[in-house]
Amino acid sequence: MKQVFRDLKLQQTSHALEYWRQAMLPTRPSNGWIHAIREALGMTSVALAKRLGMTDAGLRHLEKAERDEAITLATLRKVATALDCELKYALIPRQPLEDMLSERAEQVARERVLPVAHSMALEDQGVYHAVTDKQIQQLAKALREGSRRELWR
Repeated sequence: MKQVFRDLKLQQTSHALEYWRQAMLPTRPSNGWIHAIREALGMTSVALAKRLGMTDAGLRHLEKAERDEAITLATLRKVATALDCELKYALIPRQPLEDMLSERAEQVARERVLPVAHSMALEDQGVYHAVTDKQIQQLAKALREGSRRELWR
């Protein structure tokens, strides 16, 4: 039953992330979103600083921190609220999570099987490549079905 819930969690997370992966999201403006939105609204840095309860210099520091990718999510959330915006945050996998797991399981299986196959070949006890490939696929399947933590050690 535990594996069913684990697989369900994977499917739900993967499904939710698929929307983000397919979204045609623009890249962050060179001066950052805070500056871009503030400028687009015609809002001065003094006005936004006042909404945040800080000085103009403090706001310019925040805009620089965003540009330098040094701003915290908590601070970015506060600025978003002051700009009447919503902060959305996600790590977007480059491929579906299921594919990542399959690739990792196969990689780990190869790392485990190939050295043994090589040693066997050196001792003139080698097996056909088809047999080695089948062993890799079987081990990869067992790794996917077992504890996923084994894949990342």
